[in-house]
Amino acid sequence: MKKNFLPTMAILSLIGFSAISCSKSKEPKTEEEKTFYSIGTMFGSRLIQLSMSDAEIDALASGLRDAAKGEKQKVDPMAYQQKIQEIFKSRMEKQAVDVKKKGAEFLENFVKKEGAQKTASGLAYKHLKEGTGPSPKETDMVKVHYHGTLTDGTVFDSSRERGKEVSFPLNRVIRGWTEGVQLMKVGGTTKFVIPSELAYGDTGAPPKIRGGETLVFEVELLGIEKAPAEAIVPGPAKSAPKVPAKKK
Repeated sequence: MKKNFLPTMAILSLIGFSAISCSKSKEPKTEEEKTFYSIGTMFGSRLIQLSMSDAEIDALASGLRDAAKGEKQKVDPMAYQQKIQEIFKSRMEKQAVDVKKKGAEFLENFVKKEGAQKTASGLAYKHLKEGTGPSPKETDMVKVHYHGTLTDGTVFDSSRERGKEVSFPLNRVIRGWTEGVQLMKVGGTTKFVIPSELAYGDTGAPPKIRGGETLVFEVELLGIEKAPAEAIVPGPAKSAPKVPAKKK
């Protein structure tokens, strides 16, 4: 999985909108205030992995205001490019370590308490309903229904909730899917617990999936389609796992 920790100035300028709300944010009242508050929440969600303090958020807000109003900047931002990169990298890595530890505990409990199996790669799975049809190959198109959650039960993506099954090439999704769905038979339903190294790695898929996050999927394999088709891959709409299975 690619580890792109280095934010561009364009990204930083966008996430800076989150700083509109300081340590003591006021309730938005007018439609314009609610609109700008919504912008802040959208871009501010990208900062979750930094675990910022109120003082740091206030400092970010100060820089945003000076830049937005065209006032003299109190520091030269270009001189802090290396520091920006270092902070993003170190804090994202730290959070990923903590998140992975909790995910590993969840996975082991799934194996021990629910009688799931674990593959050599670290993927854990349990067949909830045995299928009677064939098993797909890595090069096949598959049709599925799925429900994806974090280990705390938070839903991040679900074809079930959308009410529409999806088809996609099995070799173009996260590694946990590529390996796991091949263990299924058409007509079956399987629960997977996928460690981050087989999913989105330390980078995650913000804002819904943090770096190091272990993912839980219930997958129903509806069919195998060998003919090419327009595919929708499971995962957050903005960060769907589109890379080859061997590397993400």
